[in-house]
Amino acid sequence: MKILAEILIPVVLLIPSLASGNNDLPQFAGNIKSFKQVEHGIEISTENSAFQILCYSPEVIRVRITRGDSETDFSYAVIQSPAGKFNSLKDTKDSLILFTDSLRVIVIKQPIRIKFQNLKGVTLSEDYSEINTSWLGTEVTCYKKLFADEKFIGLGEKNGPLNRRGNAYENWNTDIPSYSEKEDPLYQTVPFFIGIHDNVPYGIFLDNSYRTRFNFGASTDDQFSFFSAVRGEMNYYFFGATTVAAIIKDYTWLTGRMKLPPLWSLGYHQSRWGYYPESEFMSVARKFRDKKIPCDGLWLDINYMDAYKIFTWHPADFPQPKKMLDQLHQMGYHVTTIVDPGIKIEKGYFAYDEGVGNDYFVKYPNGRFYTGSVWPGRCHFPDFTKESVRKWWGSSFKYLIEPGIDGFWNDMNEPAAWGQNIPDILQFDFDGYKSTMAEAHNIYGLEMSRATFEGTKQLLNGRRPFVLTRAGFSGIQRYSAVWTGDNTATEKDILMGVRLVNSMGLSGIAFTGADIGGFMGSPSKELFIRWLSVGVYTPFFRNHTEIGSLDQEPWAFGEEFEGIAKTMIEFRYRLIPYIYSVFYEASLTGMPVARSLAINYTNDRRIYEWKYQNQYLFGPGILVAPLTSDQKFCKVYLPEGRWYRVSSGNSYEGPVEIIVDAPIWDLPVFVKESAIIPMQGIVQNTTENPSPILEIHIFNGSQKNSFTYYEDDGETYNYEQGDYHLRVISFDPVSRSIRLAKTEGSFKSKFSSVNLLLHDFGNITGIKVNGRDQTLNVKSEKEKMAEFPLKDEMIEIKY
Repeated sequence: MKILAEILIPVVLLIPSLASGNNDLPQFAGNIKSFKQVEHGIEISTENSAFQILCYSPEVIRVRITRGDSETDFSYAVIQSPAGKFNSLKDTKDSLILFTDSLRVIVIKQPIRIKFQNLKGVTLSEDYSEINTSWLGTEVTCYKKLFADEKFIGLGEKNGPLNRRGNAYENWNTDIPSYSEKEDPLYQTVPFFIGIHDNVPYGIFLDNSYRTRFNFGASTDDQFSFFSAVRGEMNYYFFGATTVAAIIKDYTWLTGRMKLPPLWSLGYHQSRWGYYPESEFMSVARKFRDKKIPCDGLWLDINYMDAYKIFTWHPADFPQPKKMLDQLHQMGYHVTTIVDPGIKIEKGYFAYDEGVGNDYFVKYPNGRFYTGSVWPGRCHFPDFTKESVRKWWGSSFKYLIEPGIDGFWNDMNEPAAWGQNIPDILQFDFDGYKSTMAEAHNIYGLEMSRATFEGTKQLLNGRRPFVLTRAGFSGIQRYSAVWTGDNTATEKDILMGVRLVNSMGLSGIAFTGADIGGFMGSPSKELFIRWLSVGVYTPFFRNHTEIGSLDQEPWAFGEEFEGIAKTMIEFRYRLIPYIYSVFYEASLTGMPVARSLAINYTNDRRIYEWKYQNQYLFGPGILVAPLTSDQKFCKVYLPEGRWYRVSSGNSYEGPVEIIVDAPIWDLPVFVKESAIIPMQGIVQNTTENPSPILEIHIFNGSQKNSFTYYEDDGETYNYEQGDYHLRVISFDPVSRSIRLAKTEGSFKSKFSSVNLLLHDFGNITGIKVNGRDQTLNVKSEKEKMAEFPLKDEMIEIKY
């Protein structure tokens, strides 16, 4: 009973409504009493609350609402400070009106409500007229008017349809293996969504890491939507840019963008829980090379460790890790190992002894370390919200990096423990601000990933680390790629994974993927091949399965399907120049690699229909129509413009619905008119130099287009000092010209010549390259080709 009391008494102290016997009636913000202008905005006092409205940029406005004394202003997600100012403030009888170069913020006085408009007077978002911001106990809620045609997209790793209207969601990172299509919450929390109505978009990010809820008109009679947090402040950012792409750019400006990942991480990855001992692991590696199936990444799950203890190697199964990893490096592989946060309670184990000795672990209020059971048994858990813990954790990766590990896989970091119901009362440092698990839970994976990234980056001495995580919070893109967790080998999981990846892309996370073939269970050969074909066009391309499942390496389903799998993986490697250039764009703008059609075709109602909502763009020019293995024909929607099917070259004029054949080896994939797709020859891994010929595919169309082609060494951060190779490739059908601009940067391209492949350019027989005539070679009825040297100066082609 003593231990129970130690836990329950502080719970009461943390919840004022329980401590004081408070009632369950809501308390509203009330009317404005006074206001004053401050450097970046205004501060408002109401009957029951305090408001801050701050200008971060002309299109990014922060609204902070507190009750009583203002809480500490601290965020793990936001990396920017307010940098803008309101141009003017107009005080009328009924409202305060603030202006930026892009927005008008109207603050109604009685009761206080906020309305956001563009400068044309179109209302983008406004508080619901009948209920303003309110508290129910400690929970704070903001209510918004629901527009008749309003759609909602994003919110990170969430199941359900592309348009989230009529659904409600909760944010509480959860270990949920074999999740279904209706399961919520999942592993990640990204409380950021984009609303669309009357052909205008807007965005809202609720920066509160307590348990939060979002209701997009579910059971509200289409009157209002709302979002809430069980504790803390109503602290949200409003984004008023004019396009979905610009809103994503502003959101990732606020919360950060990914650094360029190592090139090898964009290749094919082979993993399973159960690659042990070393002899089996090496056998898989050799088989890829013997069969000439391209592969860059091999993965070790929990069995590589000694008794599942982090930063150790199993002495019998992996007795000489450095020797093994040296051999794998010579074969062109990079190896990633799993790392969980649970530190086994075992005296003499260095991580445990150092953690206890330096006070690194999460505690109960009475000072006792929290204990939870996971793979190693009874464990303590690092407090990653403490700087000294992050540095210790990061430095401990020397035990993996010194033998030669290149990638770092953060798992079980929701945080998960058997039973999962970790007490909210646990104490966290919060970088000196002090808090509890109730606030730290959703950011635990973010800060673990941060510690992993920062530590391994320092230890790798200039080489880029690759970090993968299961759990995270807004801002996770700064540190880590994300995968969709423990999915299942079912047809539905293919399409569910696509929606999760696309939704995370809408939410600022560009480097994402789902386990190909399904982690739990065993796929049929048809299911595996279909999933692999979708994986080719997924940012993170990993085949992974659980222990005890049937083999699902590319050769596991017989010679016929091995050949199909090999061809698909080879095509991924041919696309590497295009993919790496798209990742470069993501690092600059936050634009995702896998792009929901809602980004480019926001106001096309057809893309939100159930039968088309899974379609997406892979980079700017490739449209993918994912489907299950039992679909041999499918209906595809092609938006406005001309589209070319990759496998046949047939063209279609959109907007149009078409029925296409979809045999197991031919996923419906289309290229947009005027698209520019750089490709290379087949390699076995990204450390191998491809043929020195760069293929540039251009698909005829009526629209001007450009593509930024990018190269660097793929391994270091030297590109930040100008050691890169960049050139803009443009296509202009009006002047009938193609231009390769003069290169930028000091990096020498791996390509010395170019094959220009023109698709559907009619009966032209020749081109002029910088004024010189050159005959075209006919590759097929719809494809013609010319080869010429690839020099750094501008190259202009006339046709």
